[in-house]
Order: sequence, then structure tokens, then C-alpha cells
Amino acid sequence: MSKTLIDGVLLLDKPTGWTSNAVLQKTKRLFNAAKAGHTGTLDPFASGLLPICFGQAAKFSSHALHGDKAYRAVLKLGITTTTGDIEGEVLETKPAAATLDAVLHVLPTFTGPLLQTPPMYSALKHQGRPLYEYARAGIEIERKPREVTIYSLSADKLDGDELTIDVRCSGGTYIRTLAEDIGKALGCGAHLIALRRTASSTFTLDQAVSLEALANMTEAQRLSILLPPDTLVAHLPRLDVDAETAQQLQHGKSPDRPAGYSGRGMVRVYSPAGFLGLASADEKLTPSRLMAT
Repeated sequence: MSKTLIDGVLLLDKPTGWTSNAVLQKTKRLFNAAKAGHTGTLDPFASGLLPICFGQAAKFSSHALHGDKAYRAVLKLGITTTTGDIEGEVLETKPAAATLDAVLHVLPTFTGPLLQTPPMYSALKHQGRPLYEYARAGIEIERKPREVTIYSLSADKLDGDELTIDVRCSGGTYIRTLAEDIGKALGCGAHLIALRRTASSTFTLDQAVSLEALANMTEAQRLSILLPPDTLVAHLPRLDVDAETAQQLQHGKSPDRPAGYSGRGMVRVYSPAGFLGLASADEKLTPSRLMAT
């Protein structure tokens, strides 16, 4: 059976117990799609928003991949693990005597710009191999701290030794590392036992469809819930150009900017025929990533 050429974005609510790649492959089969990719791995024990890009939408997926994220996380206080989450082996156990007042005192110290060292159990690559492969082999790789930003961090509830927090952060933030650091600050240690992504870039979880619901849809219903590729770059300024300028861009040329446009930087470009792609609007219009025609 020949594959279907589809261009669009699916907002999927990933279930727990699935790898992001397994969900991607299942979704790709349901759509019989020729090409698909996701915008940011969620661990198997995690759930929530996973945007999946079909066809040409993948050209713009980096904007969702590197965009801001939001999570609801549950921390188990008093226990640290090898992976920083529920999938690891227990390293140390301490009494979890933290109070909600202590938690509320500690959390503000983790907001704003932070330096965060990526965990060994992560998909970050070293010499072409993901770090978790080295970790499983007992090899420790030196990792450089990276700057991330925690825009907001609040405690939803403290139920015994389980702390539920809501986090809004920059792309690339490791919530497992944040959980471990909060545990250290409380003096008892902690690890992540549940994680749900509630937002990614401009998308929110309430827009997403479950894998089960998707499987029960007809082909027409599945296609009807796809978002157009330009939703991935909706945060960028819009620039409308005429057909002649559009043709020049499509041929790799750098035409003059439309008269009256004084903006700078990356823009999403529209021709009379619709979304054209991205271009840099400086002295001239320079094509960046364009839809194939």
C-alpha cells in the first residue's frame, strides 16, 4: 500500500508506558503517512502533549522543539535514584520530613535563569551515541552545564512524601534534574515519579487527542484534526508578498522587502496562494525554509 503525502501537525496526548518513538510509529501507521517526526521526547513513564509533524511540517518542527514547555510533575521526597526518576534504582533513602512551608521557601530559588547539568540518563548525544547508552554501560561522560530558564514554579500540593509541582520553563529543561535539585535543597533528596507535559510552544494539552481516540477515528476524522504547518511558526511576524516576490524566493533569490515593511529578523511569508515558508527580512528577503511547490 502506497504511503499518503500529508502535511500537518497532530497534537497527541502521549499515554504512559509508551516511548515517544513507539507512539510516533503507531500514529504514522494510522495515517499511513510517508513522513513524520515528533517535537521533543517524553520518557516512557511520562505522558502529555507530544506534537507530531507530518510531511513538510517537519521543516518547522524546531520551533516547537526548542519552544517553551509546561509540566505537572510529582516528586517522591526522601528517595534518590540512579536516573532521577521512577525507572532508576534506589541510591539513598532519608526521612522525608519537609513541610509545605519549607517547600514554598525553597521553590523561588529555582526560578529565573539557571545552569543545569544534563543527566547521564538522557537522549543527549556524545560522539553520536545517546548518553543513556554510556550510563547503562557504567561510563560517566563529562557534561557542560547549560543555561535554562524556569519562568514559574509552584507547589500544587504536598501529600505525605509526594510533592506535586507545576513548572513553566524554556525548552531543554530537564524536570528530573529540577526534581533532584529541589530534593537536595530540602535536605532529603527526591526523584520524579510522574510527569505530564501540559504545554509545548503555543500548544496546550486541552487541544490534544488521545492515542485511543485517534485509533477509533475514520480516516476523514483524523485528517480533519490536523493543524496546518504554519501553526508551528505562528509566533513569528507575518509578511504577505505578491506572486512575483514569492516566485523569486522559491528560486532561491533574495528580492527586496515589500514597500513599507520595516521589521527585521525571521518572518513567516504568505503568497496569494497561501503559506510559503520562512524568510529572513533584513536588507532583503532571504529564503530560509520554504514549502515545496
